[in-house]
Amino acid sequence: MPRSLASFLLGACLALLVLPVQAQRWGTVQGTVTDSADGTPLPGVTVIVQDTDFGTATTPSGRYSLRLPTGRYALRFSSVGFTTRVDSVRVTDEEQGPTTLNVTLASSITEMDGLTVTDTRVQQETGVYEIDPKDVQNIPTPFKDGFRALKTVPGVATNNELSQQYSVRGGGYNENLIFINGFEVFMPFRARQGEQEGLGLLNPDMATDITFYTGGFPPRYGGKLSSALDVQYAQPEEQSLSGSASLSTLDASVHAQSSALDGDLGWAVGARRAQPGQFFNTQDLKGEYDPRFQDVQGSLVYRLSDRTSVEALGIWADHVFRLEPRERTTYYGVISLQDPSASDFQALRTSFNGKRTDGYTTTLGGLRLNTDLSERISIEHDISYFGTRETESFDVTSKGRICEVSPTAGDTPDNCTRTVTNVERIRFADNLVDVERLTGSGHYRWVLDRHVLEGGWSARRMHFDDRLNEENALVINDPDVNIDRIVVDDLKDQATFNEHQLGFYLQDAVDLLSTRDRMVVTGGLRSDYYSFNNEWTISPRLSARFKYNERLSLNGSWGIYSQQPAYRELRGTPQGDDTIDDILNRDLQSQRSMQIVAGGEYFFPESRLYLRAEAYYKDLNNIISYTIEDIRVNYSGENDAYGYTYGLDLQLRGEFVPGLKSWFNYSFMVARENFKQEFQDSNTQGWMPRPTDQRHTFSAFVQDYVPGDKSWKLHLRLLYGSGLPYTTVNPEQGTDDRVQQRVPGERMAQRLPAYRRVDVGATKELELAEKGLSEPVTLDLTLEVLNLFDMDNTVAYSWAGAGANITRIPKRLTPRTLNARLRLTF
Repeated sequence: MPRSLASFLLGACLALLVLPVQAQRWGTVQGTVTDSADGTPLPGVTVIVQDTDFGTATTPSGRYSLRLPTGRYALRFSSVGFTTRVDSVRVTDEEQGPTTLNVTLASSITEMDGLTVTDTRVQQETGVYEIDPKDVQNIPTPFKDGFRALKTVPGVATNNELSQQYSVRGGGYNENLIFINGFEVFMPFRARQGEQEGLGLLNPDMATDITFYTGGFPPRYGGKLSSALDVQYAQPEEQSLSGSASLSTLDASVHAQSSALDGDLGWAVGARRAQPGQFFNTQDLKGEYDPRFQDVQGSLVYRLSDRTSVEALGIWADHVFRLEPRERTTYYGVISLQDPSASDFQALRTSFNGKRTDGYTTTLGGLRLNTDLSERISIEHDISYFGTRETESFDVTSKGRICEVSPTAGDTPDNCTRTVTNVERIRFADNLVDVERLTGSGHYRWVLDRHVLEGGWSARRMHFDDRLNEENALVINDPDVNIDRIVVDDLKDQATFNEHQLGFYLQDAVDLLSTRDRMVVTGGLRSDYYSFNNEWTISPRLSARFKYNERLSLNGSWGIYSQQPAYRELRGTPQGDDTIDDILNRDLQSQRSMQIVAGGEYFFPESRLYLRAEAYYKDLNNIISYTIEDIRVNYSGENDAYGYTYGLDLQLRGEFVPGLKSWFNYSFMVARENFKQEFQDSNTQGWMPRPTDQRHTFSAFVQDYVPGDKSWKLHLRLLYGSGLPYTTVNPEQGTDDRVQQRVPGERMAQRLPAYRRVDVGATKELELAEKGLSEPVTLDLTLEVLNLFDMDNTVAYSWAGAGANITRIPKRLTPRTLNARLRLTF
């Protein structure tokens, strides 16, 4: 994009952000809500704008006041024991005075023999956050894959916009459950984090509900330590054709949904394709980027009878990342403006020869039979297949020069005052992993007068084919160091792995008080078996939610969570002449976490805001330690540590303007671990940070209208995360070995710089037709500025040189990028 055009677009977006808010015309609607029988004022009546969460509550004298932009609204008045009422009102400019709307509510009395619990809503469980799929579309991110939107949820670690991986409340990146329509899906098994991951399998175009459990999730979801994500795709009934089509400079998507056979058949289908080469090429590493990510997903529901239905879900995804690197120039160090001679500013200039190709192809097929035996008893049985083939192939030689640079001499190839080290790096890999999982399960539900009983089982057959063939070496040309070659990795082996898992759970949700839904307690027990280590685990869980009044709700949970080791944890990291079969540890036990969570939510009716706070503590045992080296996750393959995590999550959310949700989050967390004595060495003694110990995170998502024109909307996402810890490299000076394995230094002794990012977007909504096939036809024109302030963020360090001249080289993320998007909804 020409620099002049880029400057114009950036300036236009910034101009929209700084327009005076006072230009928006506002007014006030006020009144009194009374009992229609005797005219008594009614306190605590909820008053909201219809189809939004924007509202307030009446005072003890029955009065309410609500400030709104001028226009016509439908206000909804509701209170326990009274019939809900909806009235229309036109709000005029505040210069004309407030608009008065007085309302009377009729008493609603129903004779009941007993209280019946019909469901346990997700809001009654601890650590639950609802994510609106429409907000996912509005959050400025490089890809609209859903997972990247989770980084604006409290407790989620923030440090890499290129990755779809996420860490929740100090947990590892493999400690998260993901379900789409009840079928479990998985992140890529290749243990890396970066641009090779492509699009996440969650398609927000097709989603109707996204529920995220950051802790205390119920036993039906399975055995993981940190979180559960439950996504429901559309299951339309008696609906005409609707859908959307989107096109941007980075990706494109289309989806449609409808019903047929008089509403008995509901279906939804979506397809996406991304070619974000220009986005990746904004990094320090320049070359020919050719990423191609695509997937096709479909779901359907067929109603066989009033009590029986069949569901199906299918996903095919093919992600290929190709790169022919050419050159890389990375500047780092310290610049002194007062005394240039005191500057320690260096540059790594590297040329490359070779190419790399990474990819994975994923297939998911799921089928479920739902049967309602009665109004109170329902059962479901399903079977699913998940398969993925992941490849990693590269043969790249790089020749680099680390030199001292004068900060005032400009960016020229020969701007080198002194050469520190010449480095040649050889990287080769031809790796493959094939994963297949066949799963069958049953779920049963029985609704009683005051209970909801649930139970179920699952059985899974797993198959892995793993091929490792890689070498990573450094060739040093440094007269001060008596080492010619440092071998970083040298792995070559192949293995096949077949095992099975079993799981069972029971759960009971009981309403304890006569006032419905005021206090609901849920208790459950889960048991899992893993054939690899012949281990059974028992996981009891308990949660409760108490609605103190209309404004305050309290919740808490306790539970033991067991996570069976995945294949990468079982395999660990081969060293030297080790084979994969040699290092598979059949004595490895499931990692275990005892978690306590307590919190509450308070509603401020005057400002229409919700304040939510949750504190948690996790006691961790049988930890399988890992490190993240150059964005690659390496597991130890041993239960070598124990630890703890504690923290506090705060969220302030609400509709600061009607119909547009915004929120602000802050999280504080401490995650520590201690190695067992038999696994300690000089670098792993005492309590030390876990790799995900991100002490402070702050995130915000803010939406607003452009003053004076509601067809323009502004979106802002702000992310901050304090630096994550990392392990340094031991220089190992004085060795006579001509070939040496690089040795790590003190574990987690240093921290990366803080992660800071601001993304903004402006959307113009055009209504092309008031009514299409079933919905209005609209066209959204969006301009996004990603990383608005062009902040340098470091995700990892690589190491060059040897001995006293060893140098850490930052691996930086993307700078400021512009993205334009068109989205047609019909």
